[in-house]
Amino acid sequence: MIKHALNVTREANFAEWYQTVITEADMAEESGVRGCMVIRPWGYGIWERIQRLLDDRIKATGHENCYFPLFIPLSYFEKEAEHVDGFAKEMAVVTHHRLIHKDGRMIPDPEAKLEEPLVVRPTSETVIGAAFSRWIQSWRDLPVLINQWANVVRWEMRTRMFLRTAEFLWQEGHTAHASVEEAREETMKMLEVYRSFAEECVAMPVIAGEKPENERFPGAVSTYSIEAMMQDGKALQAGTSHFLGTTFSSAQDIKFQNSEGQLELAQTTSWGMSTRMIGGLIMTHGDDDGLRVPPRIAPWQVVIVPMLRDNDEDAALIDYCKGIQQELSKQHAFGEPVRALLDLRAAKAVTKRWGWIKKGAPLVVEVGGRDMAGGNVSVILRTDLYKEDGKLNSAIVGRDAFLADAVGQLEAVQKALYDEARARTDASIVRDVTDFAGLEAYFEGAGKFPGWVEVEWARPGGADLDKVVERLKALKLTFRNVPNDATPATGTCIFTGAPAVERILVARAY
Repeated sequence: MIKHALNVTREANFAEWYQTVITEADMAEESGVRGCMVIRPWGYGIWERIQRLLDDRIKATGHENCYFPLFIPLSYFEKEAEHVDGFAKEMAVVTHHRLIHKDGRMIPDPEAKLEEPLVVRPTSETVIGAAFSRWIQSWRDLPVLINQWANVVRWEMRTRMFLRTAEFLWQEGHTAHASVEEAREETMKMLEVYRSFAEECVAMPVIAGEKPENERFPGAVSTYSIEAMMQDGKALQAGTSHFLGTTFSSAQDIKFQNSEGQLELAQTTSWGMSTRMIGGLIMTHGDDDGLRVPPRIAPWQVVIVPMLRDNDEDAALIDYCKGIQQELSKQHAFGEPVRALLDLRAAKAVTKRWGWIKKGAPLVVEVGGRDMAGGNVSVILRTDLYKEDGKLNSAIVGRDAFLADAVGQLEAVQKALYDEARARTDASIVRDVTDFAGLEAYFEGAGKFPGWVEVEWARPGGADLDKVVERLKALKLTFRNVPNDATPATGTCIFTGAPAVERILVARAY
């Protein structure tokens, strides 16, 4: 019988388990502001790794980083009605620029009311569009390819750490092009950047495809997403890429003179990925002992824990461990030097061991006096934590043998996490539902973690789509996307009875 590190299991209460992982792994905590969190060093270290690896991929596709203001004039949003309507209920608005004391309280100074309210950035299409209208005059100025790393605010009513917070961190890319073809190519290129990043770096299998009309980004012509399956069978939208057409260029007057001397509206795109990816990481890879972090995005890939005894051996033991750390740092895994930490905190070795297991460090290396005397180390792989008898799987190996195999072990952990998640995703997508009654019956009888269903549909729009969405809502289901690699439709739409034109994923979602 295994005694796990957490006091709640995924099977017993997935929502409570998720919050427990965040707490026990020291990832984040409440901030005192509703819906906002303090991201602690381990959680932020994972975000920094995500930032660095994704930023490299974004720049490799020709984009440059820049920064735009946090505050956006309300008039910018008023130019684009559909966009504003999509975000209106979530906007935080600044109306005053000074506070005064009155009756023992701090209140906004009535004399300091802003001439024009400022919206705290929920997304930057409008303010960046205004800049594009200044920057772009000729076809020679195109394409414009920019990205910014920033925080945004969307006043969510029901919040959950990393998944849905009032303030979150993200990157948002914005581009302008001379033609529809170029803009659509950009949209799909960035979708592929997100897909490959999620799978290769976060070890999170995803399905890339187009969102239906009701799930489009406000103001977009087409929205594409990567969807990841969490261990409870729910879907998580992990990244989006939008073809905006001339929606924002028309509102913001982004025009250019083409090579024939005629004025045209630019075709624009936007795309983003946020700290929600960390929530996806937890729910994709976490287990009943805490978090498991893929080595490519782990702040520390190997953590060395000396078993200090507060005696004369300690100095020699620390030197022995420093030598291991230095040798590891000379090696390269995934094209970068191995990130190895020597944990010299004043805490018991067993406390540090389980602390790092709960944080999800890929390799934990314990070294005691006997290990040092025999030229050995004790190695714990986060993906192979227990022996068959339920005891901790701490393997004693020679120091040199460990150093020779450390990179291989990190690569094995990365692959094991992806393979496990891929197998679970593939096994949890049902494709043989042929009518709405079957869809309803499946989700009613599929148990606690039902997975997804891929069905044929006719791509209805307008009022017809609204009726379908309402039927799904009654079952707490949503459309996810039309997979890019789905097999062609051959039957009838399970919602309308019309000839199907494609296959779409249906699931419960975060």
